[in-house]
Amino acid sequence: MAHVDFEKIEGILGYKFKDRHLLERALTHSSTGEEYSYQRLEFLGDRVVGLVIAQALFEKFRQENEGGLAKRHTALVQGATLTVIGQAHGLNEFIIFSNAEKEAGGHQNENIISDVVESLLGALFIDGGYEVVRDVILRLWGDNIETLVKAPQDPKTELQEWVQARGLPLPVYQIVSRDGPDHAPVFTISLTVQGFEPIHQEGASRRAAEKTAARKMVKMLKKEK
Repeated sequence: MAHVDFEKIEGILGYKFKDRHLLERALTHSSTGEEYSYQRLEFLGDRVVGLVIAQALFEKFRQENEGGLAKRHTALVQGATLTVIGQAHGLNEFIIFSNAEKEAGGHQNENIISDVVESLLGALFIDGGYEVVRDVILRLWGDNIETLVKAPQDPKTELQEWVQARGLPLPVYQIVSRDGPDHAPVFTISLTVQGFEPIHQEGASRRAAEKTAARKMVKMLKKEK
């Protein structure tokens, strides 16, 4: 069994697994070469979260028509939302990778994070049943269930809209360096917005570094308001 702080992740989820091998499987990326990985549990978790969110919306918004419920549902189960939830609760830090995938920035890969959130929910469903996984989803999603009507915006788009609304030049992204081996490159980029301190950010790809930098810049700009 891989070294995983089971008690810590169980504390985040608010549930103690009867079968910790199932929890381990939900966290295991295919890069490890193990005979099992999280993909089958992800398939199940995708269906589970869809049902739980649909039920929650049906009960909370009794006067809303089908179209309104569908819009909310789409926003709440999209990959971008799952990624934000996974990062907010630190679930991505528990994913089990090969060394190469870890060095390539796997713990910050947004697609992997959203997949693992689903696989964990699939594991919760198998180990604890519907009521358990429903309670966990409602707690992890929190107020988003009532307030989120569209998926979280791409941080680069959000930053661009912010500067345009204030008549500023567009953000400037530049590659500072590219290091590491070909199978696990590390890109360092700089992000500049006129009138503010630039941000330097590393990432496993240029796109990943730019998105993380944009997210940090947006957070900083909101504090400046």
